[in-house]
Amino acid sequence: MSSTGPKHAIYEGLAEVAQALGHPHRLELLEHLAQGVRSVEELSARAHLSFANTSRHLQILRRARLVETARRGKHVLYRLAGDAEVVMLIKALGRVGERNIAEIDRIVTDYFHARDALEPVLRDDLVARLHDDLVTVLDVRPEDEFALGHLPGALNIPLAELERRLSELPRSREVVAYCRGPYCVLSFEAVAALRARGYRVRRLEDGYPEWKAAGLPVESVA
Repeated sequence: MSSTGPKHAIYEGLAEVAQALGHPHRLELLEHLAQGVRSVEELSARAHLSFANTSRHLQILRRARLVETARRGKHVLYRLAGDAEVVMLIKALGRVGERNIAEIDRIVTDYFHARDALEPVLRDDLVARLHDDLVTVLDVRPEDEFALGHLPGALNIPLAELERRLSELPRSREVVAYCRGPYCVLSFEAVAALRARGYRVRRLEDGYPEWKAAGLPVESVA
């Protein structure tokens, strides 16, 4: 079969997806979109990029069919095109990177494991603990991300507010903290801060997007 056959056409499409993933800013934008629908302006502010640069990266992601758009008044809103598939694609990319790239493994060890060397709580384990009302689930993302979607019954205390709101966390129960995903530093910092204050706390194995992608129940603020 010639190089213009169906297999080659499929590989060309997959190569476009791979090329769209090939920039750290675009990976970060996908992480933000995994929390919920965002405008270009919101994404620009969260990723600390100019509006023009954010728009350019989003257009590349759109051409690769990783994101899709809708319009709300004067604003163009972006969302993941197939939440579960894109989230699992990024997760798989992370696993390959941790296994095969020494620098990624070093950063994971030196930064993340230094703050939380304990094994994280697996999703299925947390489902069982939630059913038995055994833990307090702590969402340390910003309030607007929490409003878009969160784990059932989660308490939202953004990391920056954690110290002054410690009284909201019962010391008699184990705390399970989560944030945006496996490389989100917020939950690692929260776990380290709470352990230093005597709390029994562990981290969820990844974050809200992966929980949702697994088909587990979520809540949102109407």
